[in-house]
Amino acid sequence: MLAEELVLKQRTKILHALCSSGSAEHLERVLDILLAQGALIWEDYQNIQVPGRTLYTNARQLLDLVYTKGVDTCGLFLHALKLVLPEAQAVGLSFSESCSNLEENDECQSTSNQTLLAQRPSLVHKLQGCVDGVLEALLDSGHFSSADCDEVRLPIYTPTQQARRLLDHVRSRGDLAASVLLQYIHQKQEPGLPLNQRELTPPKEFLTYQKKLSSSVSAQSCFLSTYGGTSHMSLDDIYTDGELELAEVNAHGPLGLEDIVGLAGIVNEEADTVLVSGEAGSGKSTLLQRLHLLWARALALQDFLLLFPFSCRRLNSEHNELSVQELLFQHCCWPDRNQEEIFQFILDRPHQILFTFDGLDELKQSFTDDHRVCCPTQRAPVHVLLFNLIQGSLMKGVQKVVTSRSEAVSPLLKKHLRKEVVLKGFSPAGIDCFVRKHHRDPTVAAKVLESMQANTALLGLCHSPVLCWIVSQCHKELLGCGEGSPKTITDVYLMILQHFLQHQSLLKSTMGLGWLQEHLKTVLLLGQLAFEGIRSTCYIFSGTDLEACSVTEKDICMVFLIKSKDMSSTHSKCYEFSHVTLQCFFAALFIVLSSNTNRSVIPKLFELENMRETGLTRVCFGACLPSSDQQQQASEKESKAAETPNLQITAMFVSGLLSQRHQNLWLHCCPSAAVEKKARQVAKCLSKGMQKHFRSIPQPVQGEKKSMHAMPDFVWLIKCLYEMQESQIAKDAMSKLEVDHLKLTYCNIGPVECTALAYVLQHLRNPVGLQLDNNSVGDVGVEQLLPCMHICNSLYLRNNNITDEGIHKLIAKVIQCDSFQKIALFNNKLTDACMQDFSYLLKTKQVFISLRLGNNNITAEGAKQLAEGLKANQTLAYLGLWGNRIGDAGTEALASSLEKSNSLVWLSLVGNGVGSAGACALANLIRKNTSLQELWLTENCITRMGVEGLIQALKHNTYVTSVWLRNNDLSLEDAEEMKQLESRLIF
Repeated sequence: MLAEELVLKQRTKILHALCSSGSAEHLERVLDILLAQGALIWEDYQNIQVPGRTLYTNARQLLDLVYTKGVDTCGLFLHALKLVLPEAQAVGLSFSESCSNLEENDECQSTSNQTLLAQRPSLVHKLQGCVDGVLEALLDSGHFSSADCDEVRLPIYTPTQQARRLLDHVRSRGDLAASVLLQYIHQKQEPGLPLNQRELTPPKEFLTYQKKLSSSVSAQSCFLSTYGGTSHMSLDDIYTDGELELAEVNAHGPLGLEDIVGLAGIVNEEADTVLVSGEAGSGKSTLLQRLHLLWARALALQDFLLLFPFSCRRLNSEHNELSVQELLFQHCCWPDRNQEEIFQFILDRPHQILFTFDGLDELKQSFTDDHRVCCPTQRAPVHVLLFNLIQGSLMKGVQKVVTSRSEAVSPLLKKHLRKEVVLKGFSPAGIDCFVRKHHRDPTVAAKVLESMQANTALLGLCHSPVLCWIVSQCHKELLGCGEGSPKTITDVYLMILQHFLQHQSLLKSTMGLGWLQEHLKTVLLLGQLAFEGIRSTCYIFSGTDLEACSVTEKDICMVFLIKSKDMSSTHSKCYEFSHVTLQCFFAALFIVLSSNTNRSVIPKLFELENMRETGLTRVCFGACLPSSDQQQQASEKESKAAETPNLQITAMFVSGLLSQRHQNLWLHCCPSAAVEKKARQVAKCLSKGMQKHFRSIPQPVQGEKKSMHAMPDFVWLIKCLYEMQESQIAKDAMSKLEVDHLKLTYCNIGPVECTALAYVLQHLRNPVGLQLDNNSVGDVGVEQLLPCMHICNSLYLRNNNITDEGIHKLIAKVIQCDSFQKIALFNNKLTDACMQDFSYLLKTKQVFISLRLGNNNITAEGAKQLAEGLKANQTLAYLGLWGNRIGDAGTEALASSLEKSNSLVWLSLVGNGVGSAGACALANLIRKNTSLQELWLTENCITRMGVEGLIQALKHNTYVTSVWLRNNDLSLEDAEEMKQLESRLIF
């Protein structure tokens, strides 16, 4: 099919793919490529990117223009789209093969301005992180004014948008300004960025080694290695992008894989280490594997000549002291010859080398900077080398990417980070994409997805890639489950246990309860191995370790254990659980089913104490524990923090397994009295843990509400309560919580945690304000929170990736909740499409007092819809719409609707493109309204005429205390004059 026909036929799908995220980043990246290729001229670009116009309108304009330019431009457009769109958003789109190789034009351009266009995509990338430096250079050279710089730096712009606005402004100032920018970037690259490969041709022996390393990395990465990768599933066939976000910079669009080592979001220019953090099972190892494969195939990260991948889990097995050279060559790839020359080349070109360390949280030692090593030829314990590489004492300039669970990252480590990228798991589109890849039969995939959609709790669980894999793997059990779909994480892991045990069973029993009893011996043996491993921070087991636990080949064939790719020469054959969460699950099974565990195991587990002295006969793991007592004590002291995340997961599974819902499973496996006793122990531990948190709540300052700022451990206890599914225990635990405001910011709250929170919080006796800012709630998480909305009087969901779909469901629920009065949703992905819902909320709830929707994608059209609701509401006191794009037309509609309000005291329209026409409308509002006290109009386009109108209105109003007008279209002289005329104006 011709490219023109594909563009026309797929128009609706392309529009959705470009715009559905609410971010303009995808559209702007496509425009960058088309400008660089000469498919669009500058006038085309200006006609498409009209300020104040909606994202969908701009995208439609581009599609119209591309189509009229003919088949070649359509082909370029489709290929650009293929490069730009994340895999999940490109599902269902067909791309033309007519243009398969887009390259930037590196030929010398006749003018600097032409170079800005021809190299626009790479310039946007290079400018991130150095926009301020370029602006300073342009200011010094006289090409830019302070107002120009402020316009580029507007906080509503993402780093890439700032880079594009800078390029646009520079182009309008002529060739000399463009030369200043290009010269700055060239100078910036010289000391810090990778050298152009053409400037330095590596020696022949290095290229031979590079080829060998690439081949080795490719061979290790081409098949999925996590989730029990024994099925040799091609990574290309199954890999699905997860959601990547910067931990520190909120105003940034979606990140791609190469952005991990890119310039966006850098918080420490001097550091070399990037942390990729995420929950257990969020896909960190698979993401690194994908990066490795793309590098080996020369499809990404081509600024790096060599990439050395390491697994911290496997480095635990290395007991010899090594130098950096030995670490690289023994654990990654050994050069056939010229080892010294190759290592010297690496030392001379550190900025062209990349190290990756997967699973820092699985290292037995906690991070410390006590022992410094600076010489790359000096030998030291492997963990000491790793810590010095991370902090930059060793191999300064080499970029390092480290993965870890976020809760295992200490403040000490964070001060050595260049930036932190958070992997949030699958988006709803990612779940759909993964399931369809996992099941080649579209009918089966559709049925699995239908089952997930029908059970929102299960859908929430599937945002975790490992749980999504389990549910997909067990699709027959899922579709044939007569007792209802899984609700908890424990349910999902019991499903995978049943799936593999029944697969191996000679009896081939279907859904009966005898499947566990039949394989009880194997479960206990694997459970003991897992339990001992969790206690000693051991994740790789030698043959000797398996023998000590009486684990046989028959037990290994159950596929819960897989062969480990251990690089150490001391072990011929080693095994590991197919995923660390599966090891935690088997450890929990052992705690529940074994009669050999000490009664103190459960209390110690929930108090997160050292589990080494539990009264259970030790298994001596030669591969895991140092030999001498002194080493053992040192290791135990260092590794305690690293154990905590896995102990918490194990405790969560113990809670779920001891639920009344699963009592029938244990009937013929262990005495009922013992199970009931353990269940009572867990309930007591959970109650005790919650009371400890409640006692830590400080008394409120007089006149303020009582607030509890919950810690991550509180969220863990909540999840344990949910896993138990015992409403009375949850009710008893929450009965003593008496606060007005519950704050859970930066607590890694995703859909799974939202389900648990709603289950527990619905038992509160009095309404609370629930603050979940800066988490990963998303639309599915919003839906999971609905059962506890009746107990919430306010909800704060800043920076949570929420779209119009989630808002539609939320509003439908809260209008039924008598106590609900406030909502804050700034920095999400809301558009005009949800303004009708807010309008309905304002019309329906005459007790609603605060609506804050800042930094979303609301335009004049959305403001007009909201105005309809404001006309009918007489209780709203606070309205925040900063950082949107409502313009003059939207401002006029809002001002008109609020003229008769006798409740509004605070209104923010900061950064909304409001001009003098909008200011005049607000002047009318000031004349007629008698309740408004503060008006925020900072960072708009208001001129002297607009301010004069506000001054005249203020003469008739004594209620307004301040009008904020900083950073508008006024000279310093105008601002000073206006301030003299009206003291309530703040410039």
